[in-house]
Amino acid sequence: MIQTRMYSITAAAAAASVRAAASTSCAVGNAVQAVSTRQRPQQEQQRRAFGTSTSTAARARSTKSGSPRSQAVQLSKAKRIQEATARSLVPADKIFARSVSSASQIPQHMPSVDSIITAVRQRTMLHDPDALKTGDTRKERRARIKAQRKAAKERKKKASVAARLGVSTSESTPFVRKDRQFKTYKPITTSLRWVRIPLNEHLHKGKPVEGLTIAKRSTGGRNHHGHVTVRGRGGGHKRRIRLVDFYRWEAGEQDVVHIEYDPGRSAHIALLQHAETKAQSYILAPEGLRAGDKVQSYRSDHSIGQGGKVTTLQSSATSPSSPQSVDPPVFEAEVQAPRQQTALDLGIFRTRAIRPGNVLPLSLIPIGTTIHAISLHPGGPAKLCRSAGTSGQLIAFTARKQVAEGEGDAAGSQSTGFGTEKSHAQVKLQSGEVRLVPVRCVAAIGRVSNPDHEHARLGKAGRSRWLGRRPKVRGVAMNAVDHPHGGGRGKSKSNMFPRSKWGTLKFARTRKPGSRRGNKMVVRERPRANGKRQGKS
Repeated sequence: MIQTRMYSITAAAAAASVRAAASTSCAVGNAVQAVSTRQRPQQEQQRRAFGTSTSTAARARSTKSGSPRSQAVQLSKAKRIQEATARSLVPADKIFARSVSSASQIPQHMPSVDSIITAVRQRTMLHDPDALKTGDTRKERRARIKAQRKAAKERKKKASVAARLGVSTSESTPFVRKDRQFKTYKPITTSLRWVRIPLNEHLHKGKPVEGLTIAKRSTGGRNHHGHVTVRGRGGGHKRRIRLVDFYRWEAGEQDVVHIEYDPGRSAHIALLQHAETKAQSYILAPEGLRAGDKVQSYRSDHSIGQGGKVTTLQSSATSPSSPQSVDPPVFEAEVQAPRQQTALDLGIFRTRAIRPGNVLPLSLIPIGTTIHAISLHPGGPAKLCRSAGTSGQLIAFTARKQVAEGEGDAAGSQSTGFGTEKSHAQVKLQSGEVRLVPVRCVAAIGRVSNPDHEHARLGKAGRSRWLGRRPKVRGVAMNAVDHPHGGGRGKSKSNMFPRSKWGTLKFARTRKPGSRRGNKMVVRERPRANGKRQGKS
């Protein structure tokens, strides 16, 4: 009985508040009446269904809906709806002024023109759905916070020491560790524990130039009969062969577009674009070459000093590939003798031309210069010092009457054009070998890029498979028919010297080597270990 009174008091209070809210505006009453009119057929249909139903559940629902508790809940719900609708009421003239001022602020549910004019005349209140928005939505708040964090990060990045010094930096995850030379990973997995990758953040992230590549068809180490000729090959990622220019015949200034990774070689390659013809080509990138630098090939101009014309500033204005002199003569004089060009001209030319990536004849390169991509025959492609981090050093010039087989003429009588009557240059390679190269051959200045390639660690067998390398089976683990070390009980190789699958000894030599004078172009052979090349002098 006490609970019934409490509910009746609550219901009476709710009814009074509903009547007070309904009398605030005729528009609110009309809106509620319209809503009730739309819901009346559905309620009538439900009432008829419940009325005709004789089930126990239907009778229980009808009894519950008529209880004082249910009536109080419905009245409080109606009160909340009316209060929310009342909060959305704004003066009609404000809606009209806002709609006229900016079309972008028109509400989605705009009243009709007649109702707006009537409301303005009567100074009544209209329903504005946009007035219900008390603040930004969750999606808008998250977008705003994200933009603020991004702006703060940009400000912090611009205020850093690296930005003030002009050094580019890239962010990494907490699992990546970088120093000045290598990138390693936190060993969250076994495959990442021993990975060590050289840092090359200047490499181009995009794809290569399609016209400068050709498709590479994998053979899996098999010949045209399908027989395995090279063991341990197969699989690997798809590759395209980059067509690298090892001749460098095209003269003129060329711009370095970017430095790229080449999957077919250990060194990096540089994409060049000719300043005039806009032709593109790939070359071996020397160490220190970056995007925006300029390189030049003097191979087609190596006739300087061998008769012809002295290159001046006047002639170089029309031919950008020509070496330029500091003193600008007013005419081009025909040179009758190569010795008319002085050492001063040679020094000026070397000052402008000895730059990393430039290609010059060996006769124009000063002694002691570090070079790479060395050609062995005049007019031939680069053959020596092409892998990552390799280089040679020009140590001397020498006169040799007998030139390499196939050249036909004696080069001892030819001149380099600057008073040097030497025919060959002595180049010292990194292996310790010193060999002769004709002075008319060319070489590129500098050392090949990616010198840390030899210190890289793959870290897992899967990386070897990505490179197309299959597992290598030990000879002891094979059968006797497959390898000289195979067969037997256990892992014995029958007390024989280690040898290959085809019976070649691994280290011991069984015959006396021949003369060291086999290659006439080798001045000093590279040092060998394990008694190799020990014999005749």
